[in-house]
Amino acid sequence: MRPVLHGDIVTAARVLLPLPHPKRREIMQQMLEQASFADLHFKRLRRGHPVWGNGSLMAAAMARDMAPEPFLDDLAYCRCFVVVFEELIKWRCERVAFNRPRKLRKKQRLDQVSYVLSECPHRNLYKYRIRPHLSV
Repeated sequence: MRPVLHGDIVTAARVLLPLPHPKRREIMQQMLEQASFADLHFKRLRRGHPVWGNGSLMAAAMARDMAPEPFLDDLAYCRCFVVVFEELIKWRCERVAFNRPRKLRKKQRLDQVSYVLSECPHRNLYKYRIRPHLSV
């Protein structure tokens, strides 16, 4: 996937905004996988994917319906930003763990998020949890 910029985050949050809360994480994971696949497609064929674009998160998100951008004091919009950042950090950490040499991965179970987060270089970000009154 191409480097993530501010516009990518905003566009992904706008896509998640009209969705019900339980569906947001699943859609965000799909957008990350689509952007990653589109980037591989672009690197191999030297042209963008017909649906998901050039491999940026914004291009993958723009293939979906999105809400108009609200102000930042909208609590639901802020929750969407939280989902985007949490899923992006989790996705990056899974990639870091997956890209290790095979002999280091042999005994490790990559399907356990607790392992992935413990090995993640960004693990300190996870100690700052959302307060219960902000989560839905």
